[in-house]
Amino acid sequence: MTLRATIQEDMKAAMRSREADRLATLRLLWSAVKQREVDERKELGDAEVTAVIDRMIKQRRDSITQFDQGGRTDLADKERQELVVLQAYMPQALSQEEVDVAVAAAIAATGAASAADMGKVMAVLKPQLAGRTDLAKVSATVKARLAQPAA
Repeated sequence: MTLRATIQEDMKAAMRSREADRLATLRLLWSAVKQREVDERKELGDAEVTAVIDRMIKQRRDSITQFDQGGRTDLADKERQELVVLQAYMPQALSQEEVDVAVAAAIAATGAASAADMGKVMAVLKPQLAGRTDLAKVSATVKARLAQPAA
């Protein structure tokens, strides 16, 4: 079953079991998926749906930070509940060791030697790691690796 179909089925199940908060989050997700489908004029595959979910997760994390700083724990808690629902649809996250191995392999494959080659390395890593880890952290790891002198 595709990720898209899973979301639809989970939305129906949430309606039947009267889980209002879960249903609201799933409707937001479904709306974002449908909007992207309308924009691109095609049905999204699992990778594209995962990208939509990843973007929504980042938005929730940013909102939680903002609400916590503003002292709005009620709103931060609501965002945390939505975050839990959204994270259930993401693939298993990679460990830091797995990310390090992927970064080392990408650097070797591209022959990158300096920070100027960072774009080549990230171009290789992005499709492999998107949705499975925070690409900002991957970028920082690549930058640190390329800044080190070759041994």
